[in-house]
Amino acid sequence: MEVRSPQFRQSAAAALDDARLQGALRQVRSRFIDKRAKGVASLPEFEALRENARAIKNHVLERLDLYLEAYEERVTAQGGHVHWARDASEARGIVLDLCRKANARVVTKGKSMISEEIGLNAFLERHGVAPVETDLGEYIIQLRGEHPSHIIAPAVHLNIGQVRDSFRAAHTHLPPDRAMEAPESLLAEARGVLREKFLSADVGITGANFLIAETGTSVIVTNEGNGDLTQLLPRIHIVLASIEKIVPTLDDMSQIMRLLARSATGQEMSVYTTLSTGPRRRGDLDGPEQYHVVLLDNGRSNMVGTEFQDMLRCIRCGACMNHCPVYQAVGGHAYGWVYPGPMGAVLTPTLVGVDKAGHLPNASTFCGRCESVCPMKIPLPKMMRHWREREFERHLVPADFRRGLKLWAWFARRPFLYRVFAGLGMTVLGLAGRRRGRFARLPLAAGWTAHRDLPAPQGGTFIGQWKRRRGAGR
Repeated sequence: MEVRSPQFRQSAAAALDDARLQGALRQVRSRFIDKRAKGVASLPEFEALRENARAIKNHVLERLDLYLEAYEERVTAQGGHVHWARDASEARGIVLDLCRKANARVVTKGKSMISEEIGLNAFLERHGVAPVETDLGEYIIQLRGEHPSHIIAPAVHLNIGQVRDSFRAAHTHLPPDRAMEAPESLLAEARGVLREKFLSADVGITGANFLIAETGTSVIVTNEGNGDLTQLLPRIHIVLASIEKIVPTLDDMSQIMRLLARSATGQEMSVYTTLSTGPRRRGDLDGPEQYHVVLLDNGRSNMVGTEFQDMLRCIRCGACMNHCPVYQAVGGHAYGWVYPGPMGAVLTPTLVGVDKAGHLPNASTFCGRCESVCPMKIPLPKMMRHWREREFERHLVPADFRRGLKLWAWFARRPFLYRVFAGLGMTVLGLAGRRRGRFARLPLAAGWTAHRDLPAPQGGTFIGQWKRRRGAGR
């Protein structure tokens, strides 16, 4: 997938002016936030589970090599095969080689952010293999030639009218006068079209929510059951997963699972939780003849032992973006790559470079909502600040910004002058902005006012107010 993160400002401005998108984004606020709150409230031990989950993942990351080796050993013992991919190119090559050996022409796919990360669909199409997304949201955006705008609700940016238009354009073999008003009719239509693909596919590709070292098992959670059909009906099942998805035992997985659905959609559990361990055995009624796991690094091992290691605890629930005021305002496509929202603002610079994705960690108010709702207690604001520091150190931020920060630092080291000039500035700006209450343009502040109004200050400085409160005994 092409990295368009450098155009974040332009993309965000376009998103804010898109009335249809803004209407669709209201679903994020109504669909996810309240449901998560109810789901969490129904589980008194939620905070204890968060602590346990964080400890489990930290334990794994400190011994990642050992658990990955143990996982490979168990997969092999069960008759499966593990393939190691250092980067996206190697992962794509492995998948294509497996498809060619199977003479595959149609490949069904369950939802997989890793396949988006490595640009798998376009690559397979260029080499004569037709990938078919089977998650309903993913299927809709595939028909439209788009990428997911949310990691668990890929088509959240669309309304029902846009989905209906896409189905009419793609499903030309169906009667043009068919009823398509109710959401149920669209679901039934997609189910009928996809059922043929399930039955004709030679290879099925899924992602993995967890990989269990104890048993060599891959785990997926879905609400549609498409993942089961993807991995059970074709002759070959390929699991695409990144190396940090490993957990030690089934018990560890079950603890984290109690957090995942509640954080994502407010459900106690997803409708389907599917565990796969190797290919079909003698006596099994169904299952693939071959079972392959492609383990992708793609820069993740470089995060281990750094200030960004905590990001590897992420279980892709989407809670951070659901609660993020920036994501709610501009949607996922504005972020310009696979991972949007606060988790994308940390992960994208890690994987594609802060020189390409530096706008993302700067697109944050640091309100802290993302960290407060993260089931794995990932300190997302702290890591976004680290990326801002890296940006500054490498002189990637504009020169005017660096000069302004140096000027501020000069005053900050001289408290008396800082108080004098801060008070003077507050007084002057307060008088100048008294009429309108905000500034659309302001000398020396064009970097701010070019994108948003600057509220006129009211009252005294923070230092002055703090001093008065302390003097009053508060």
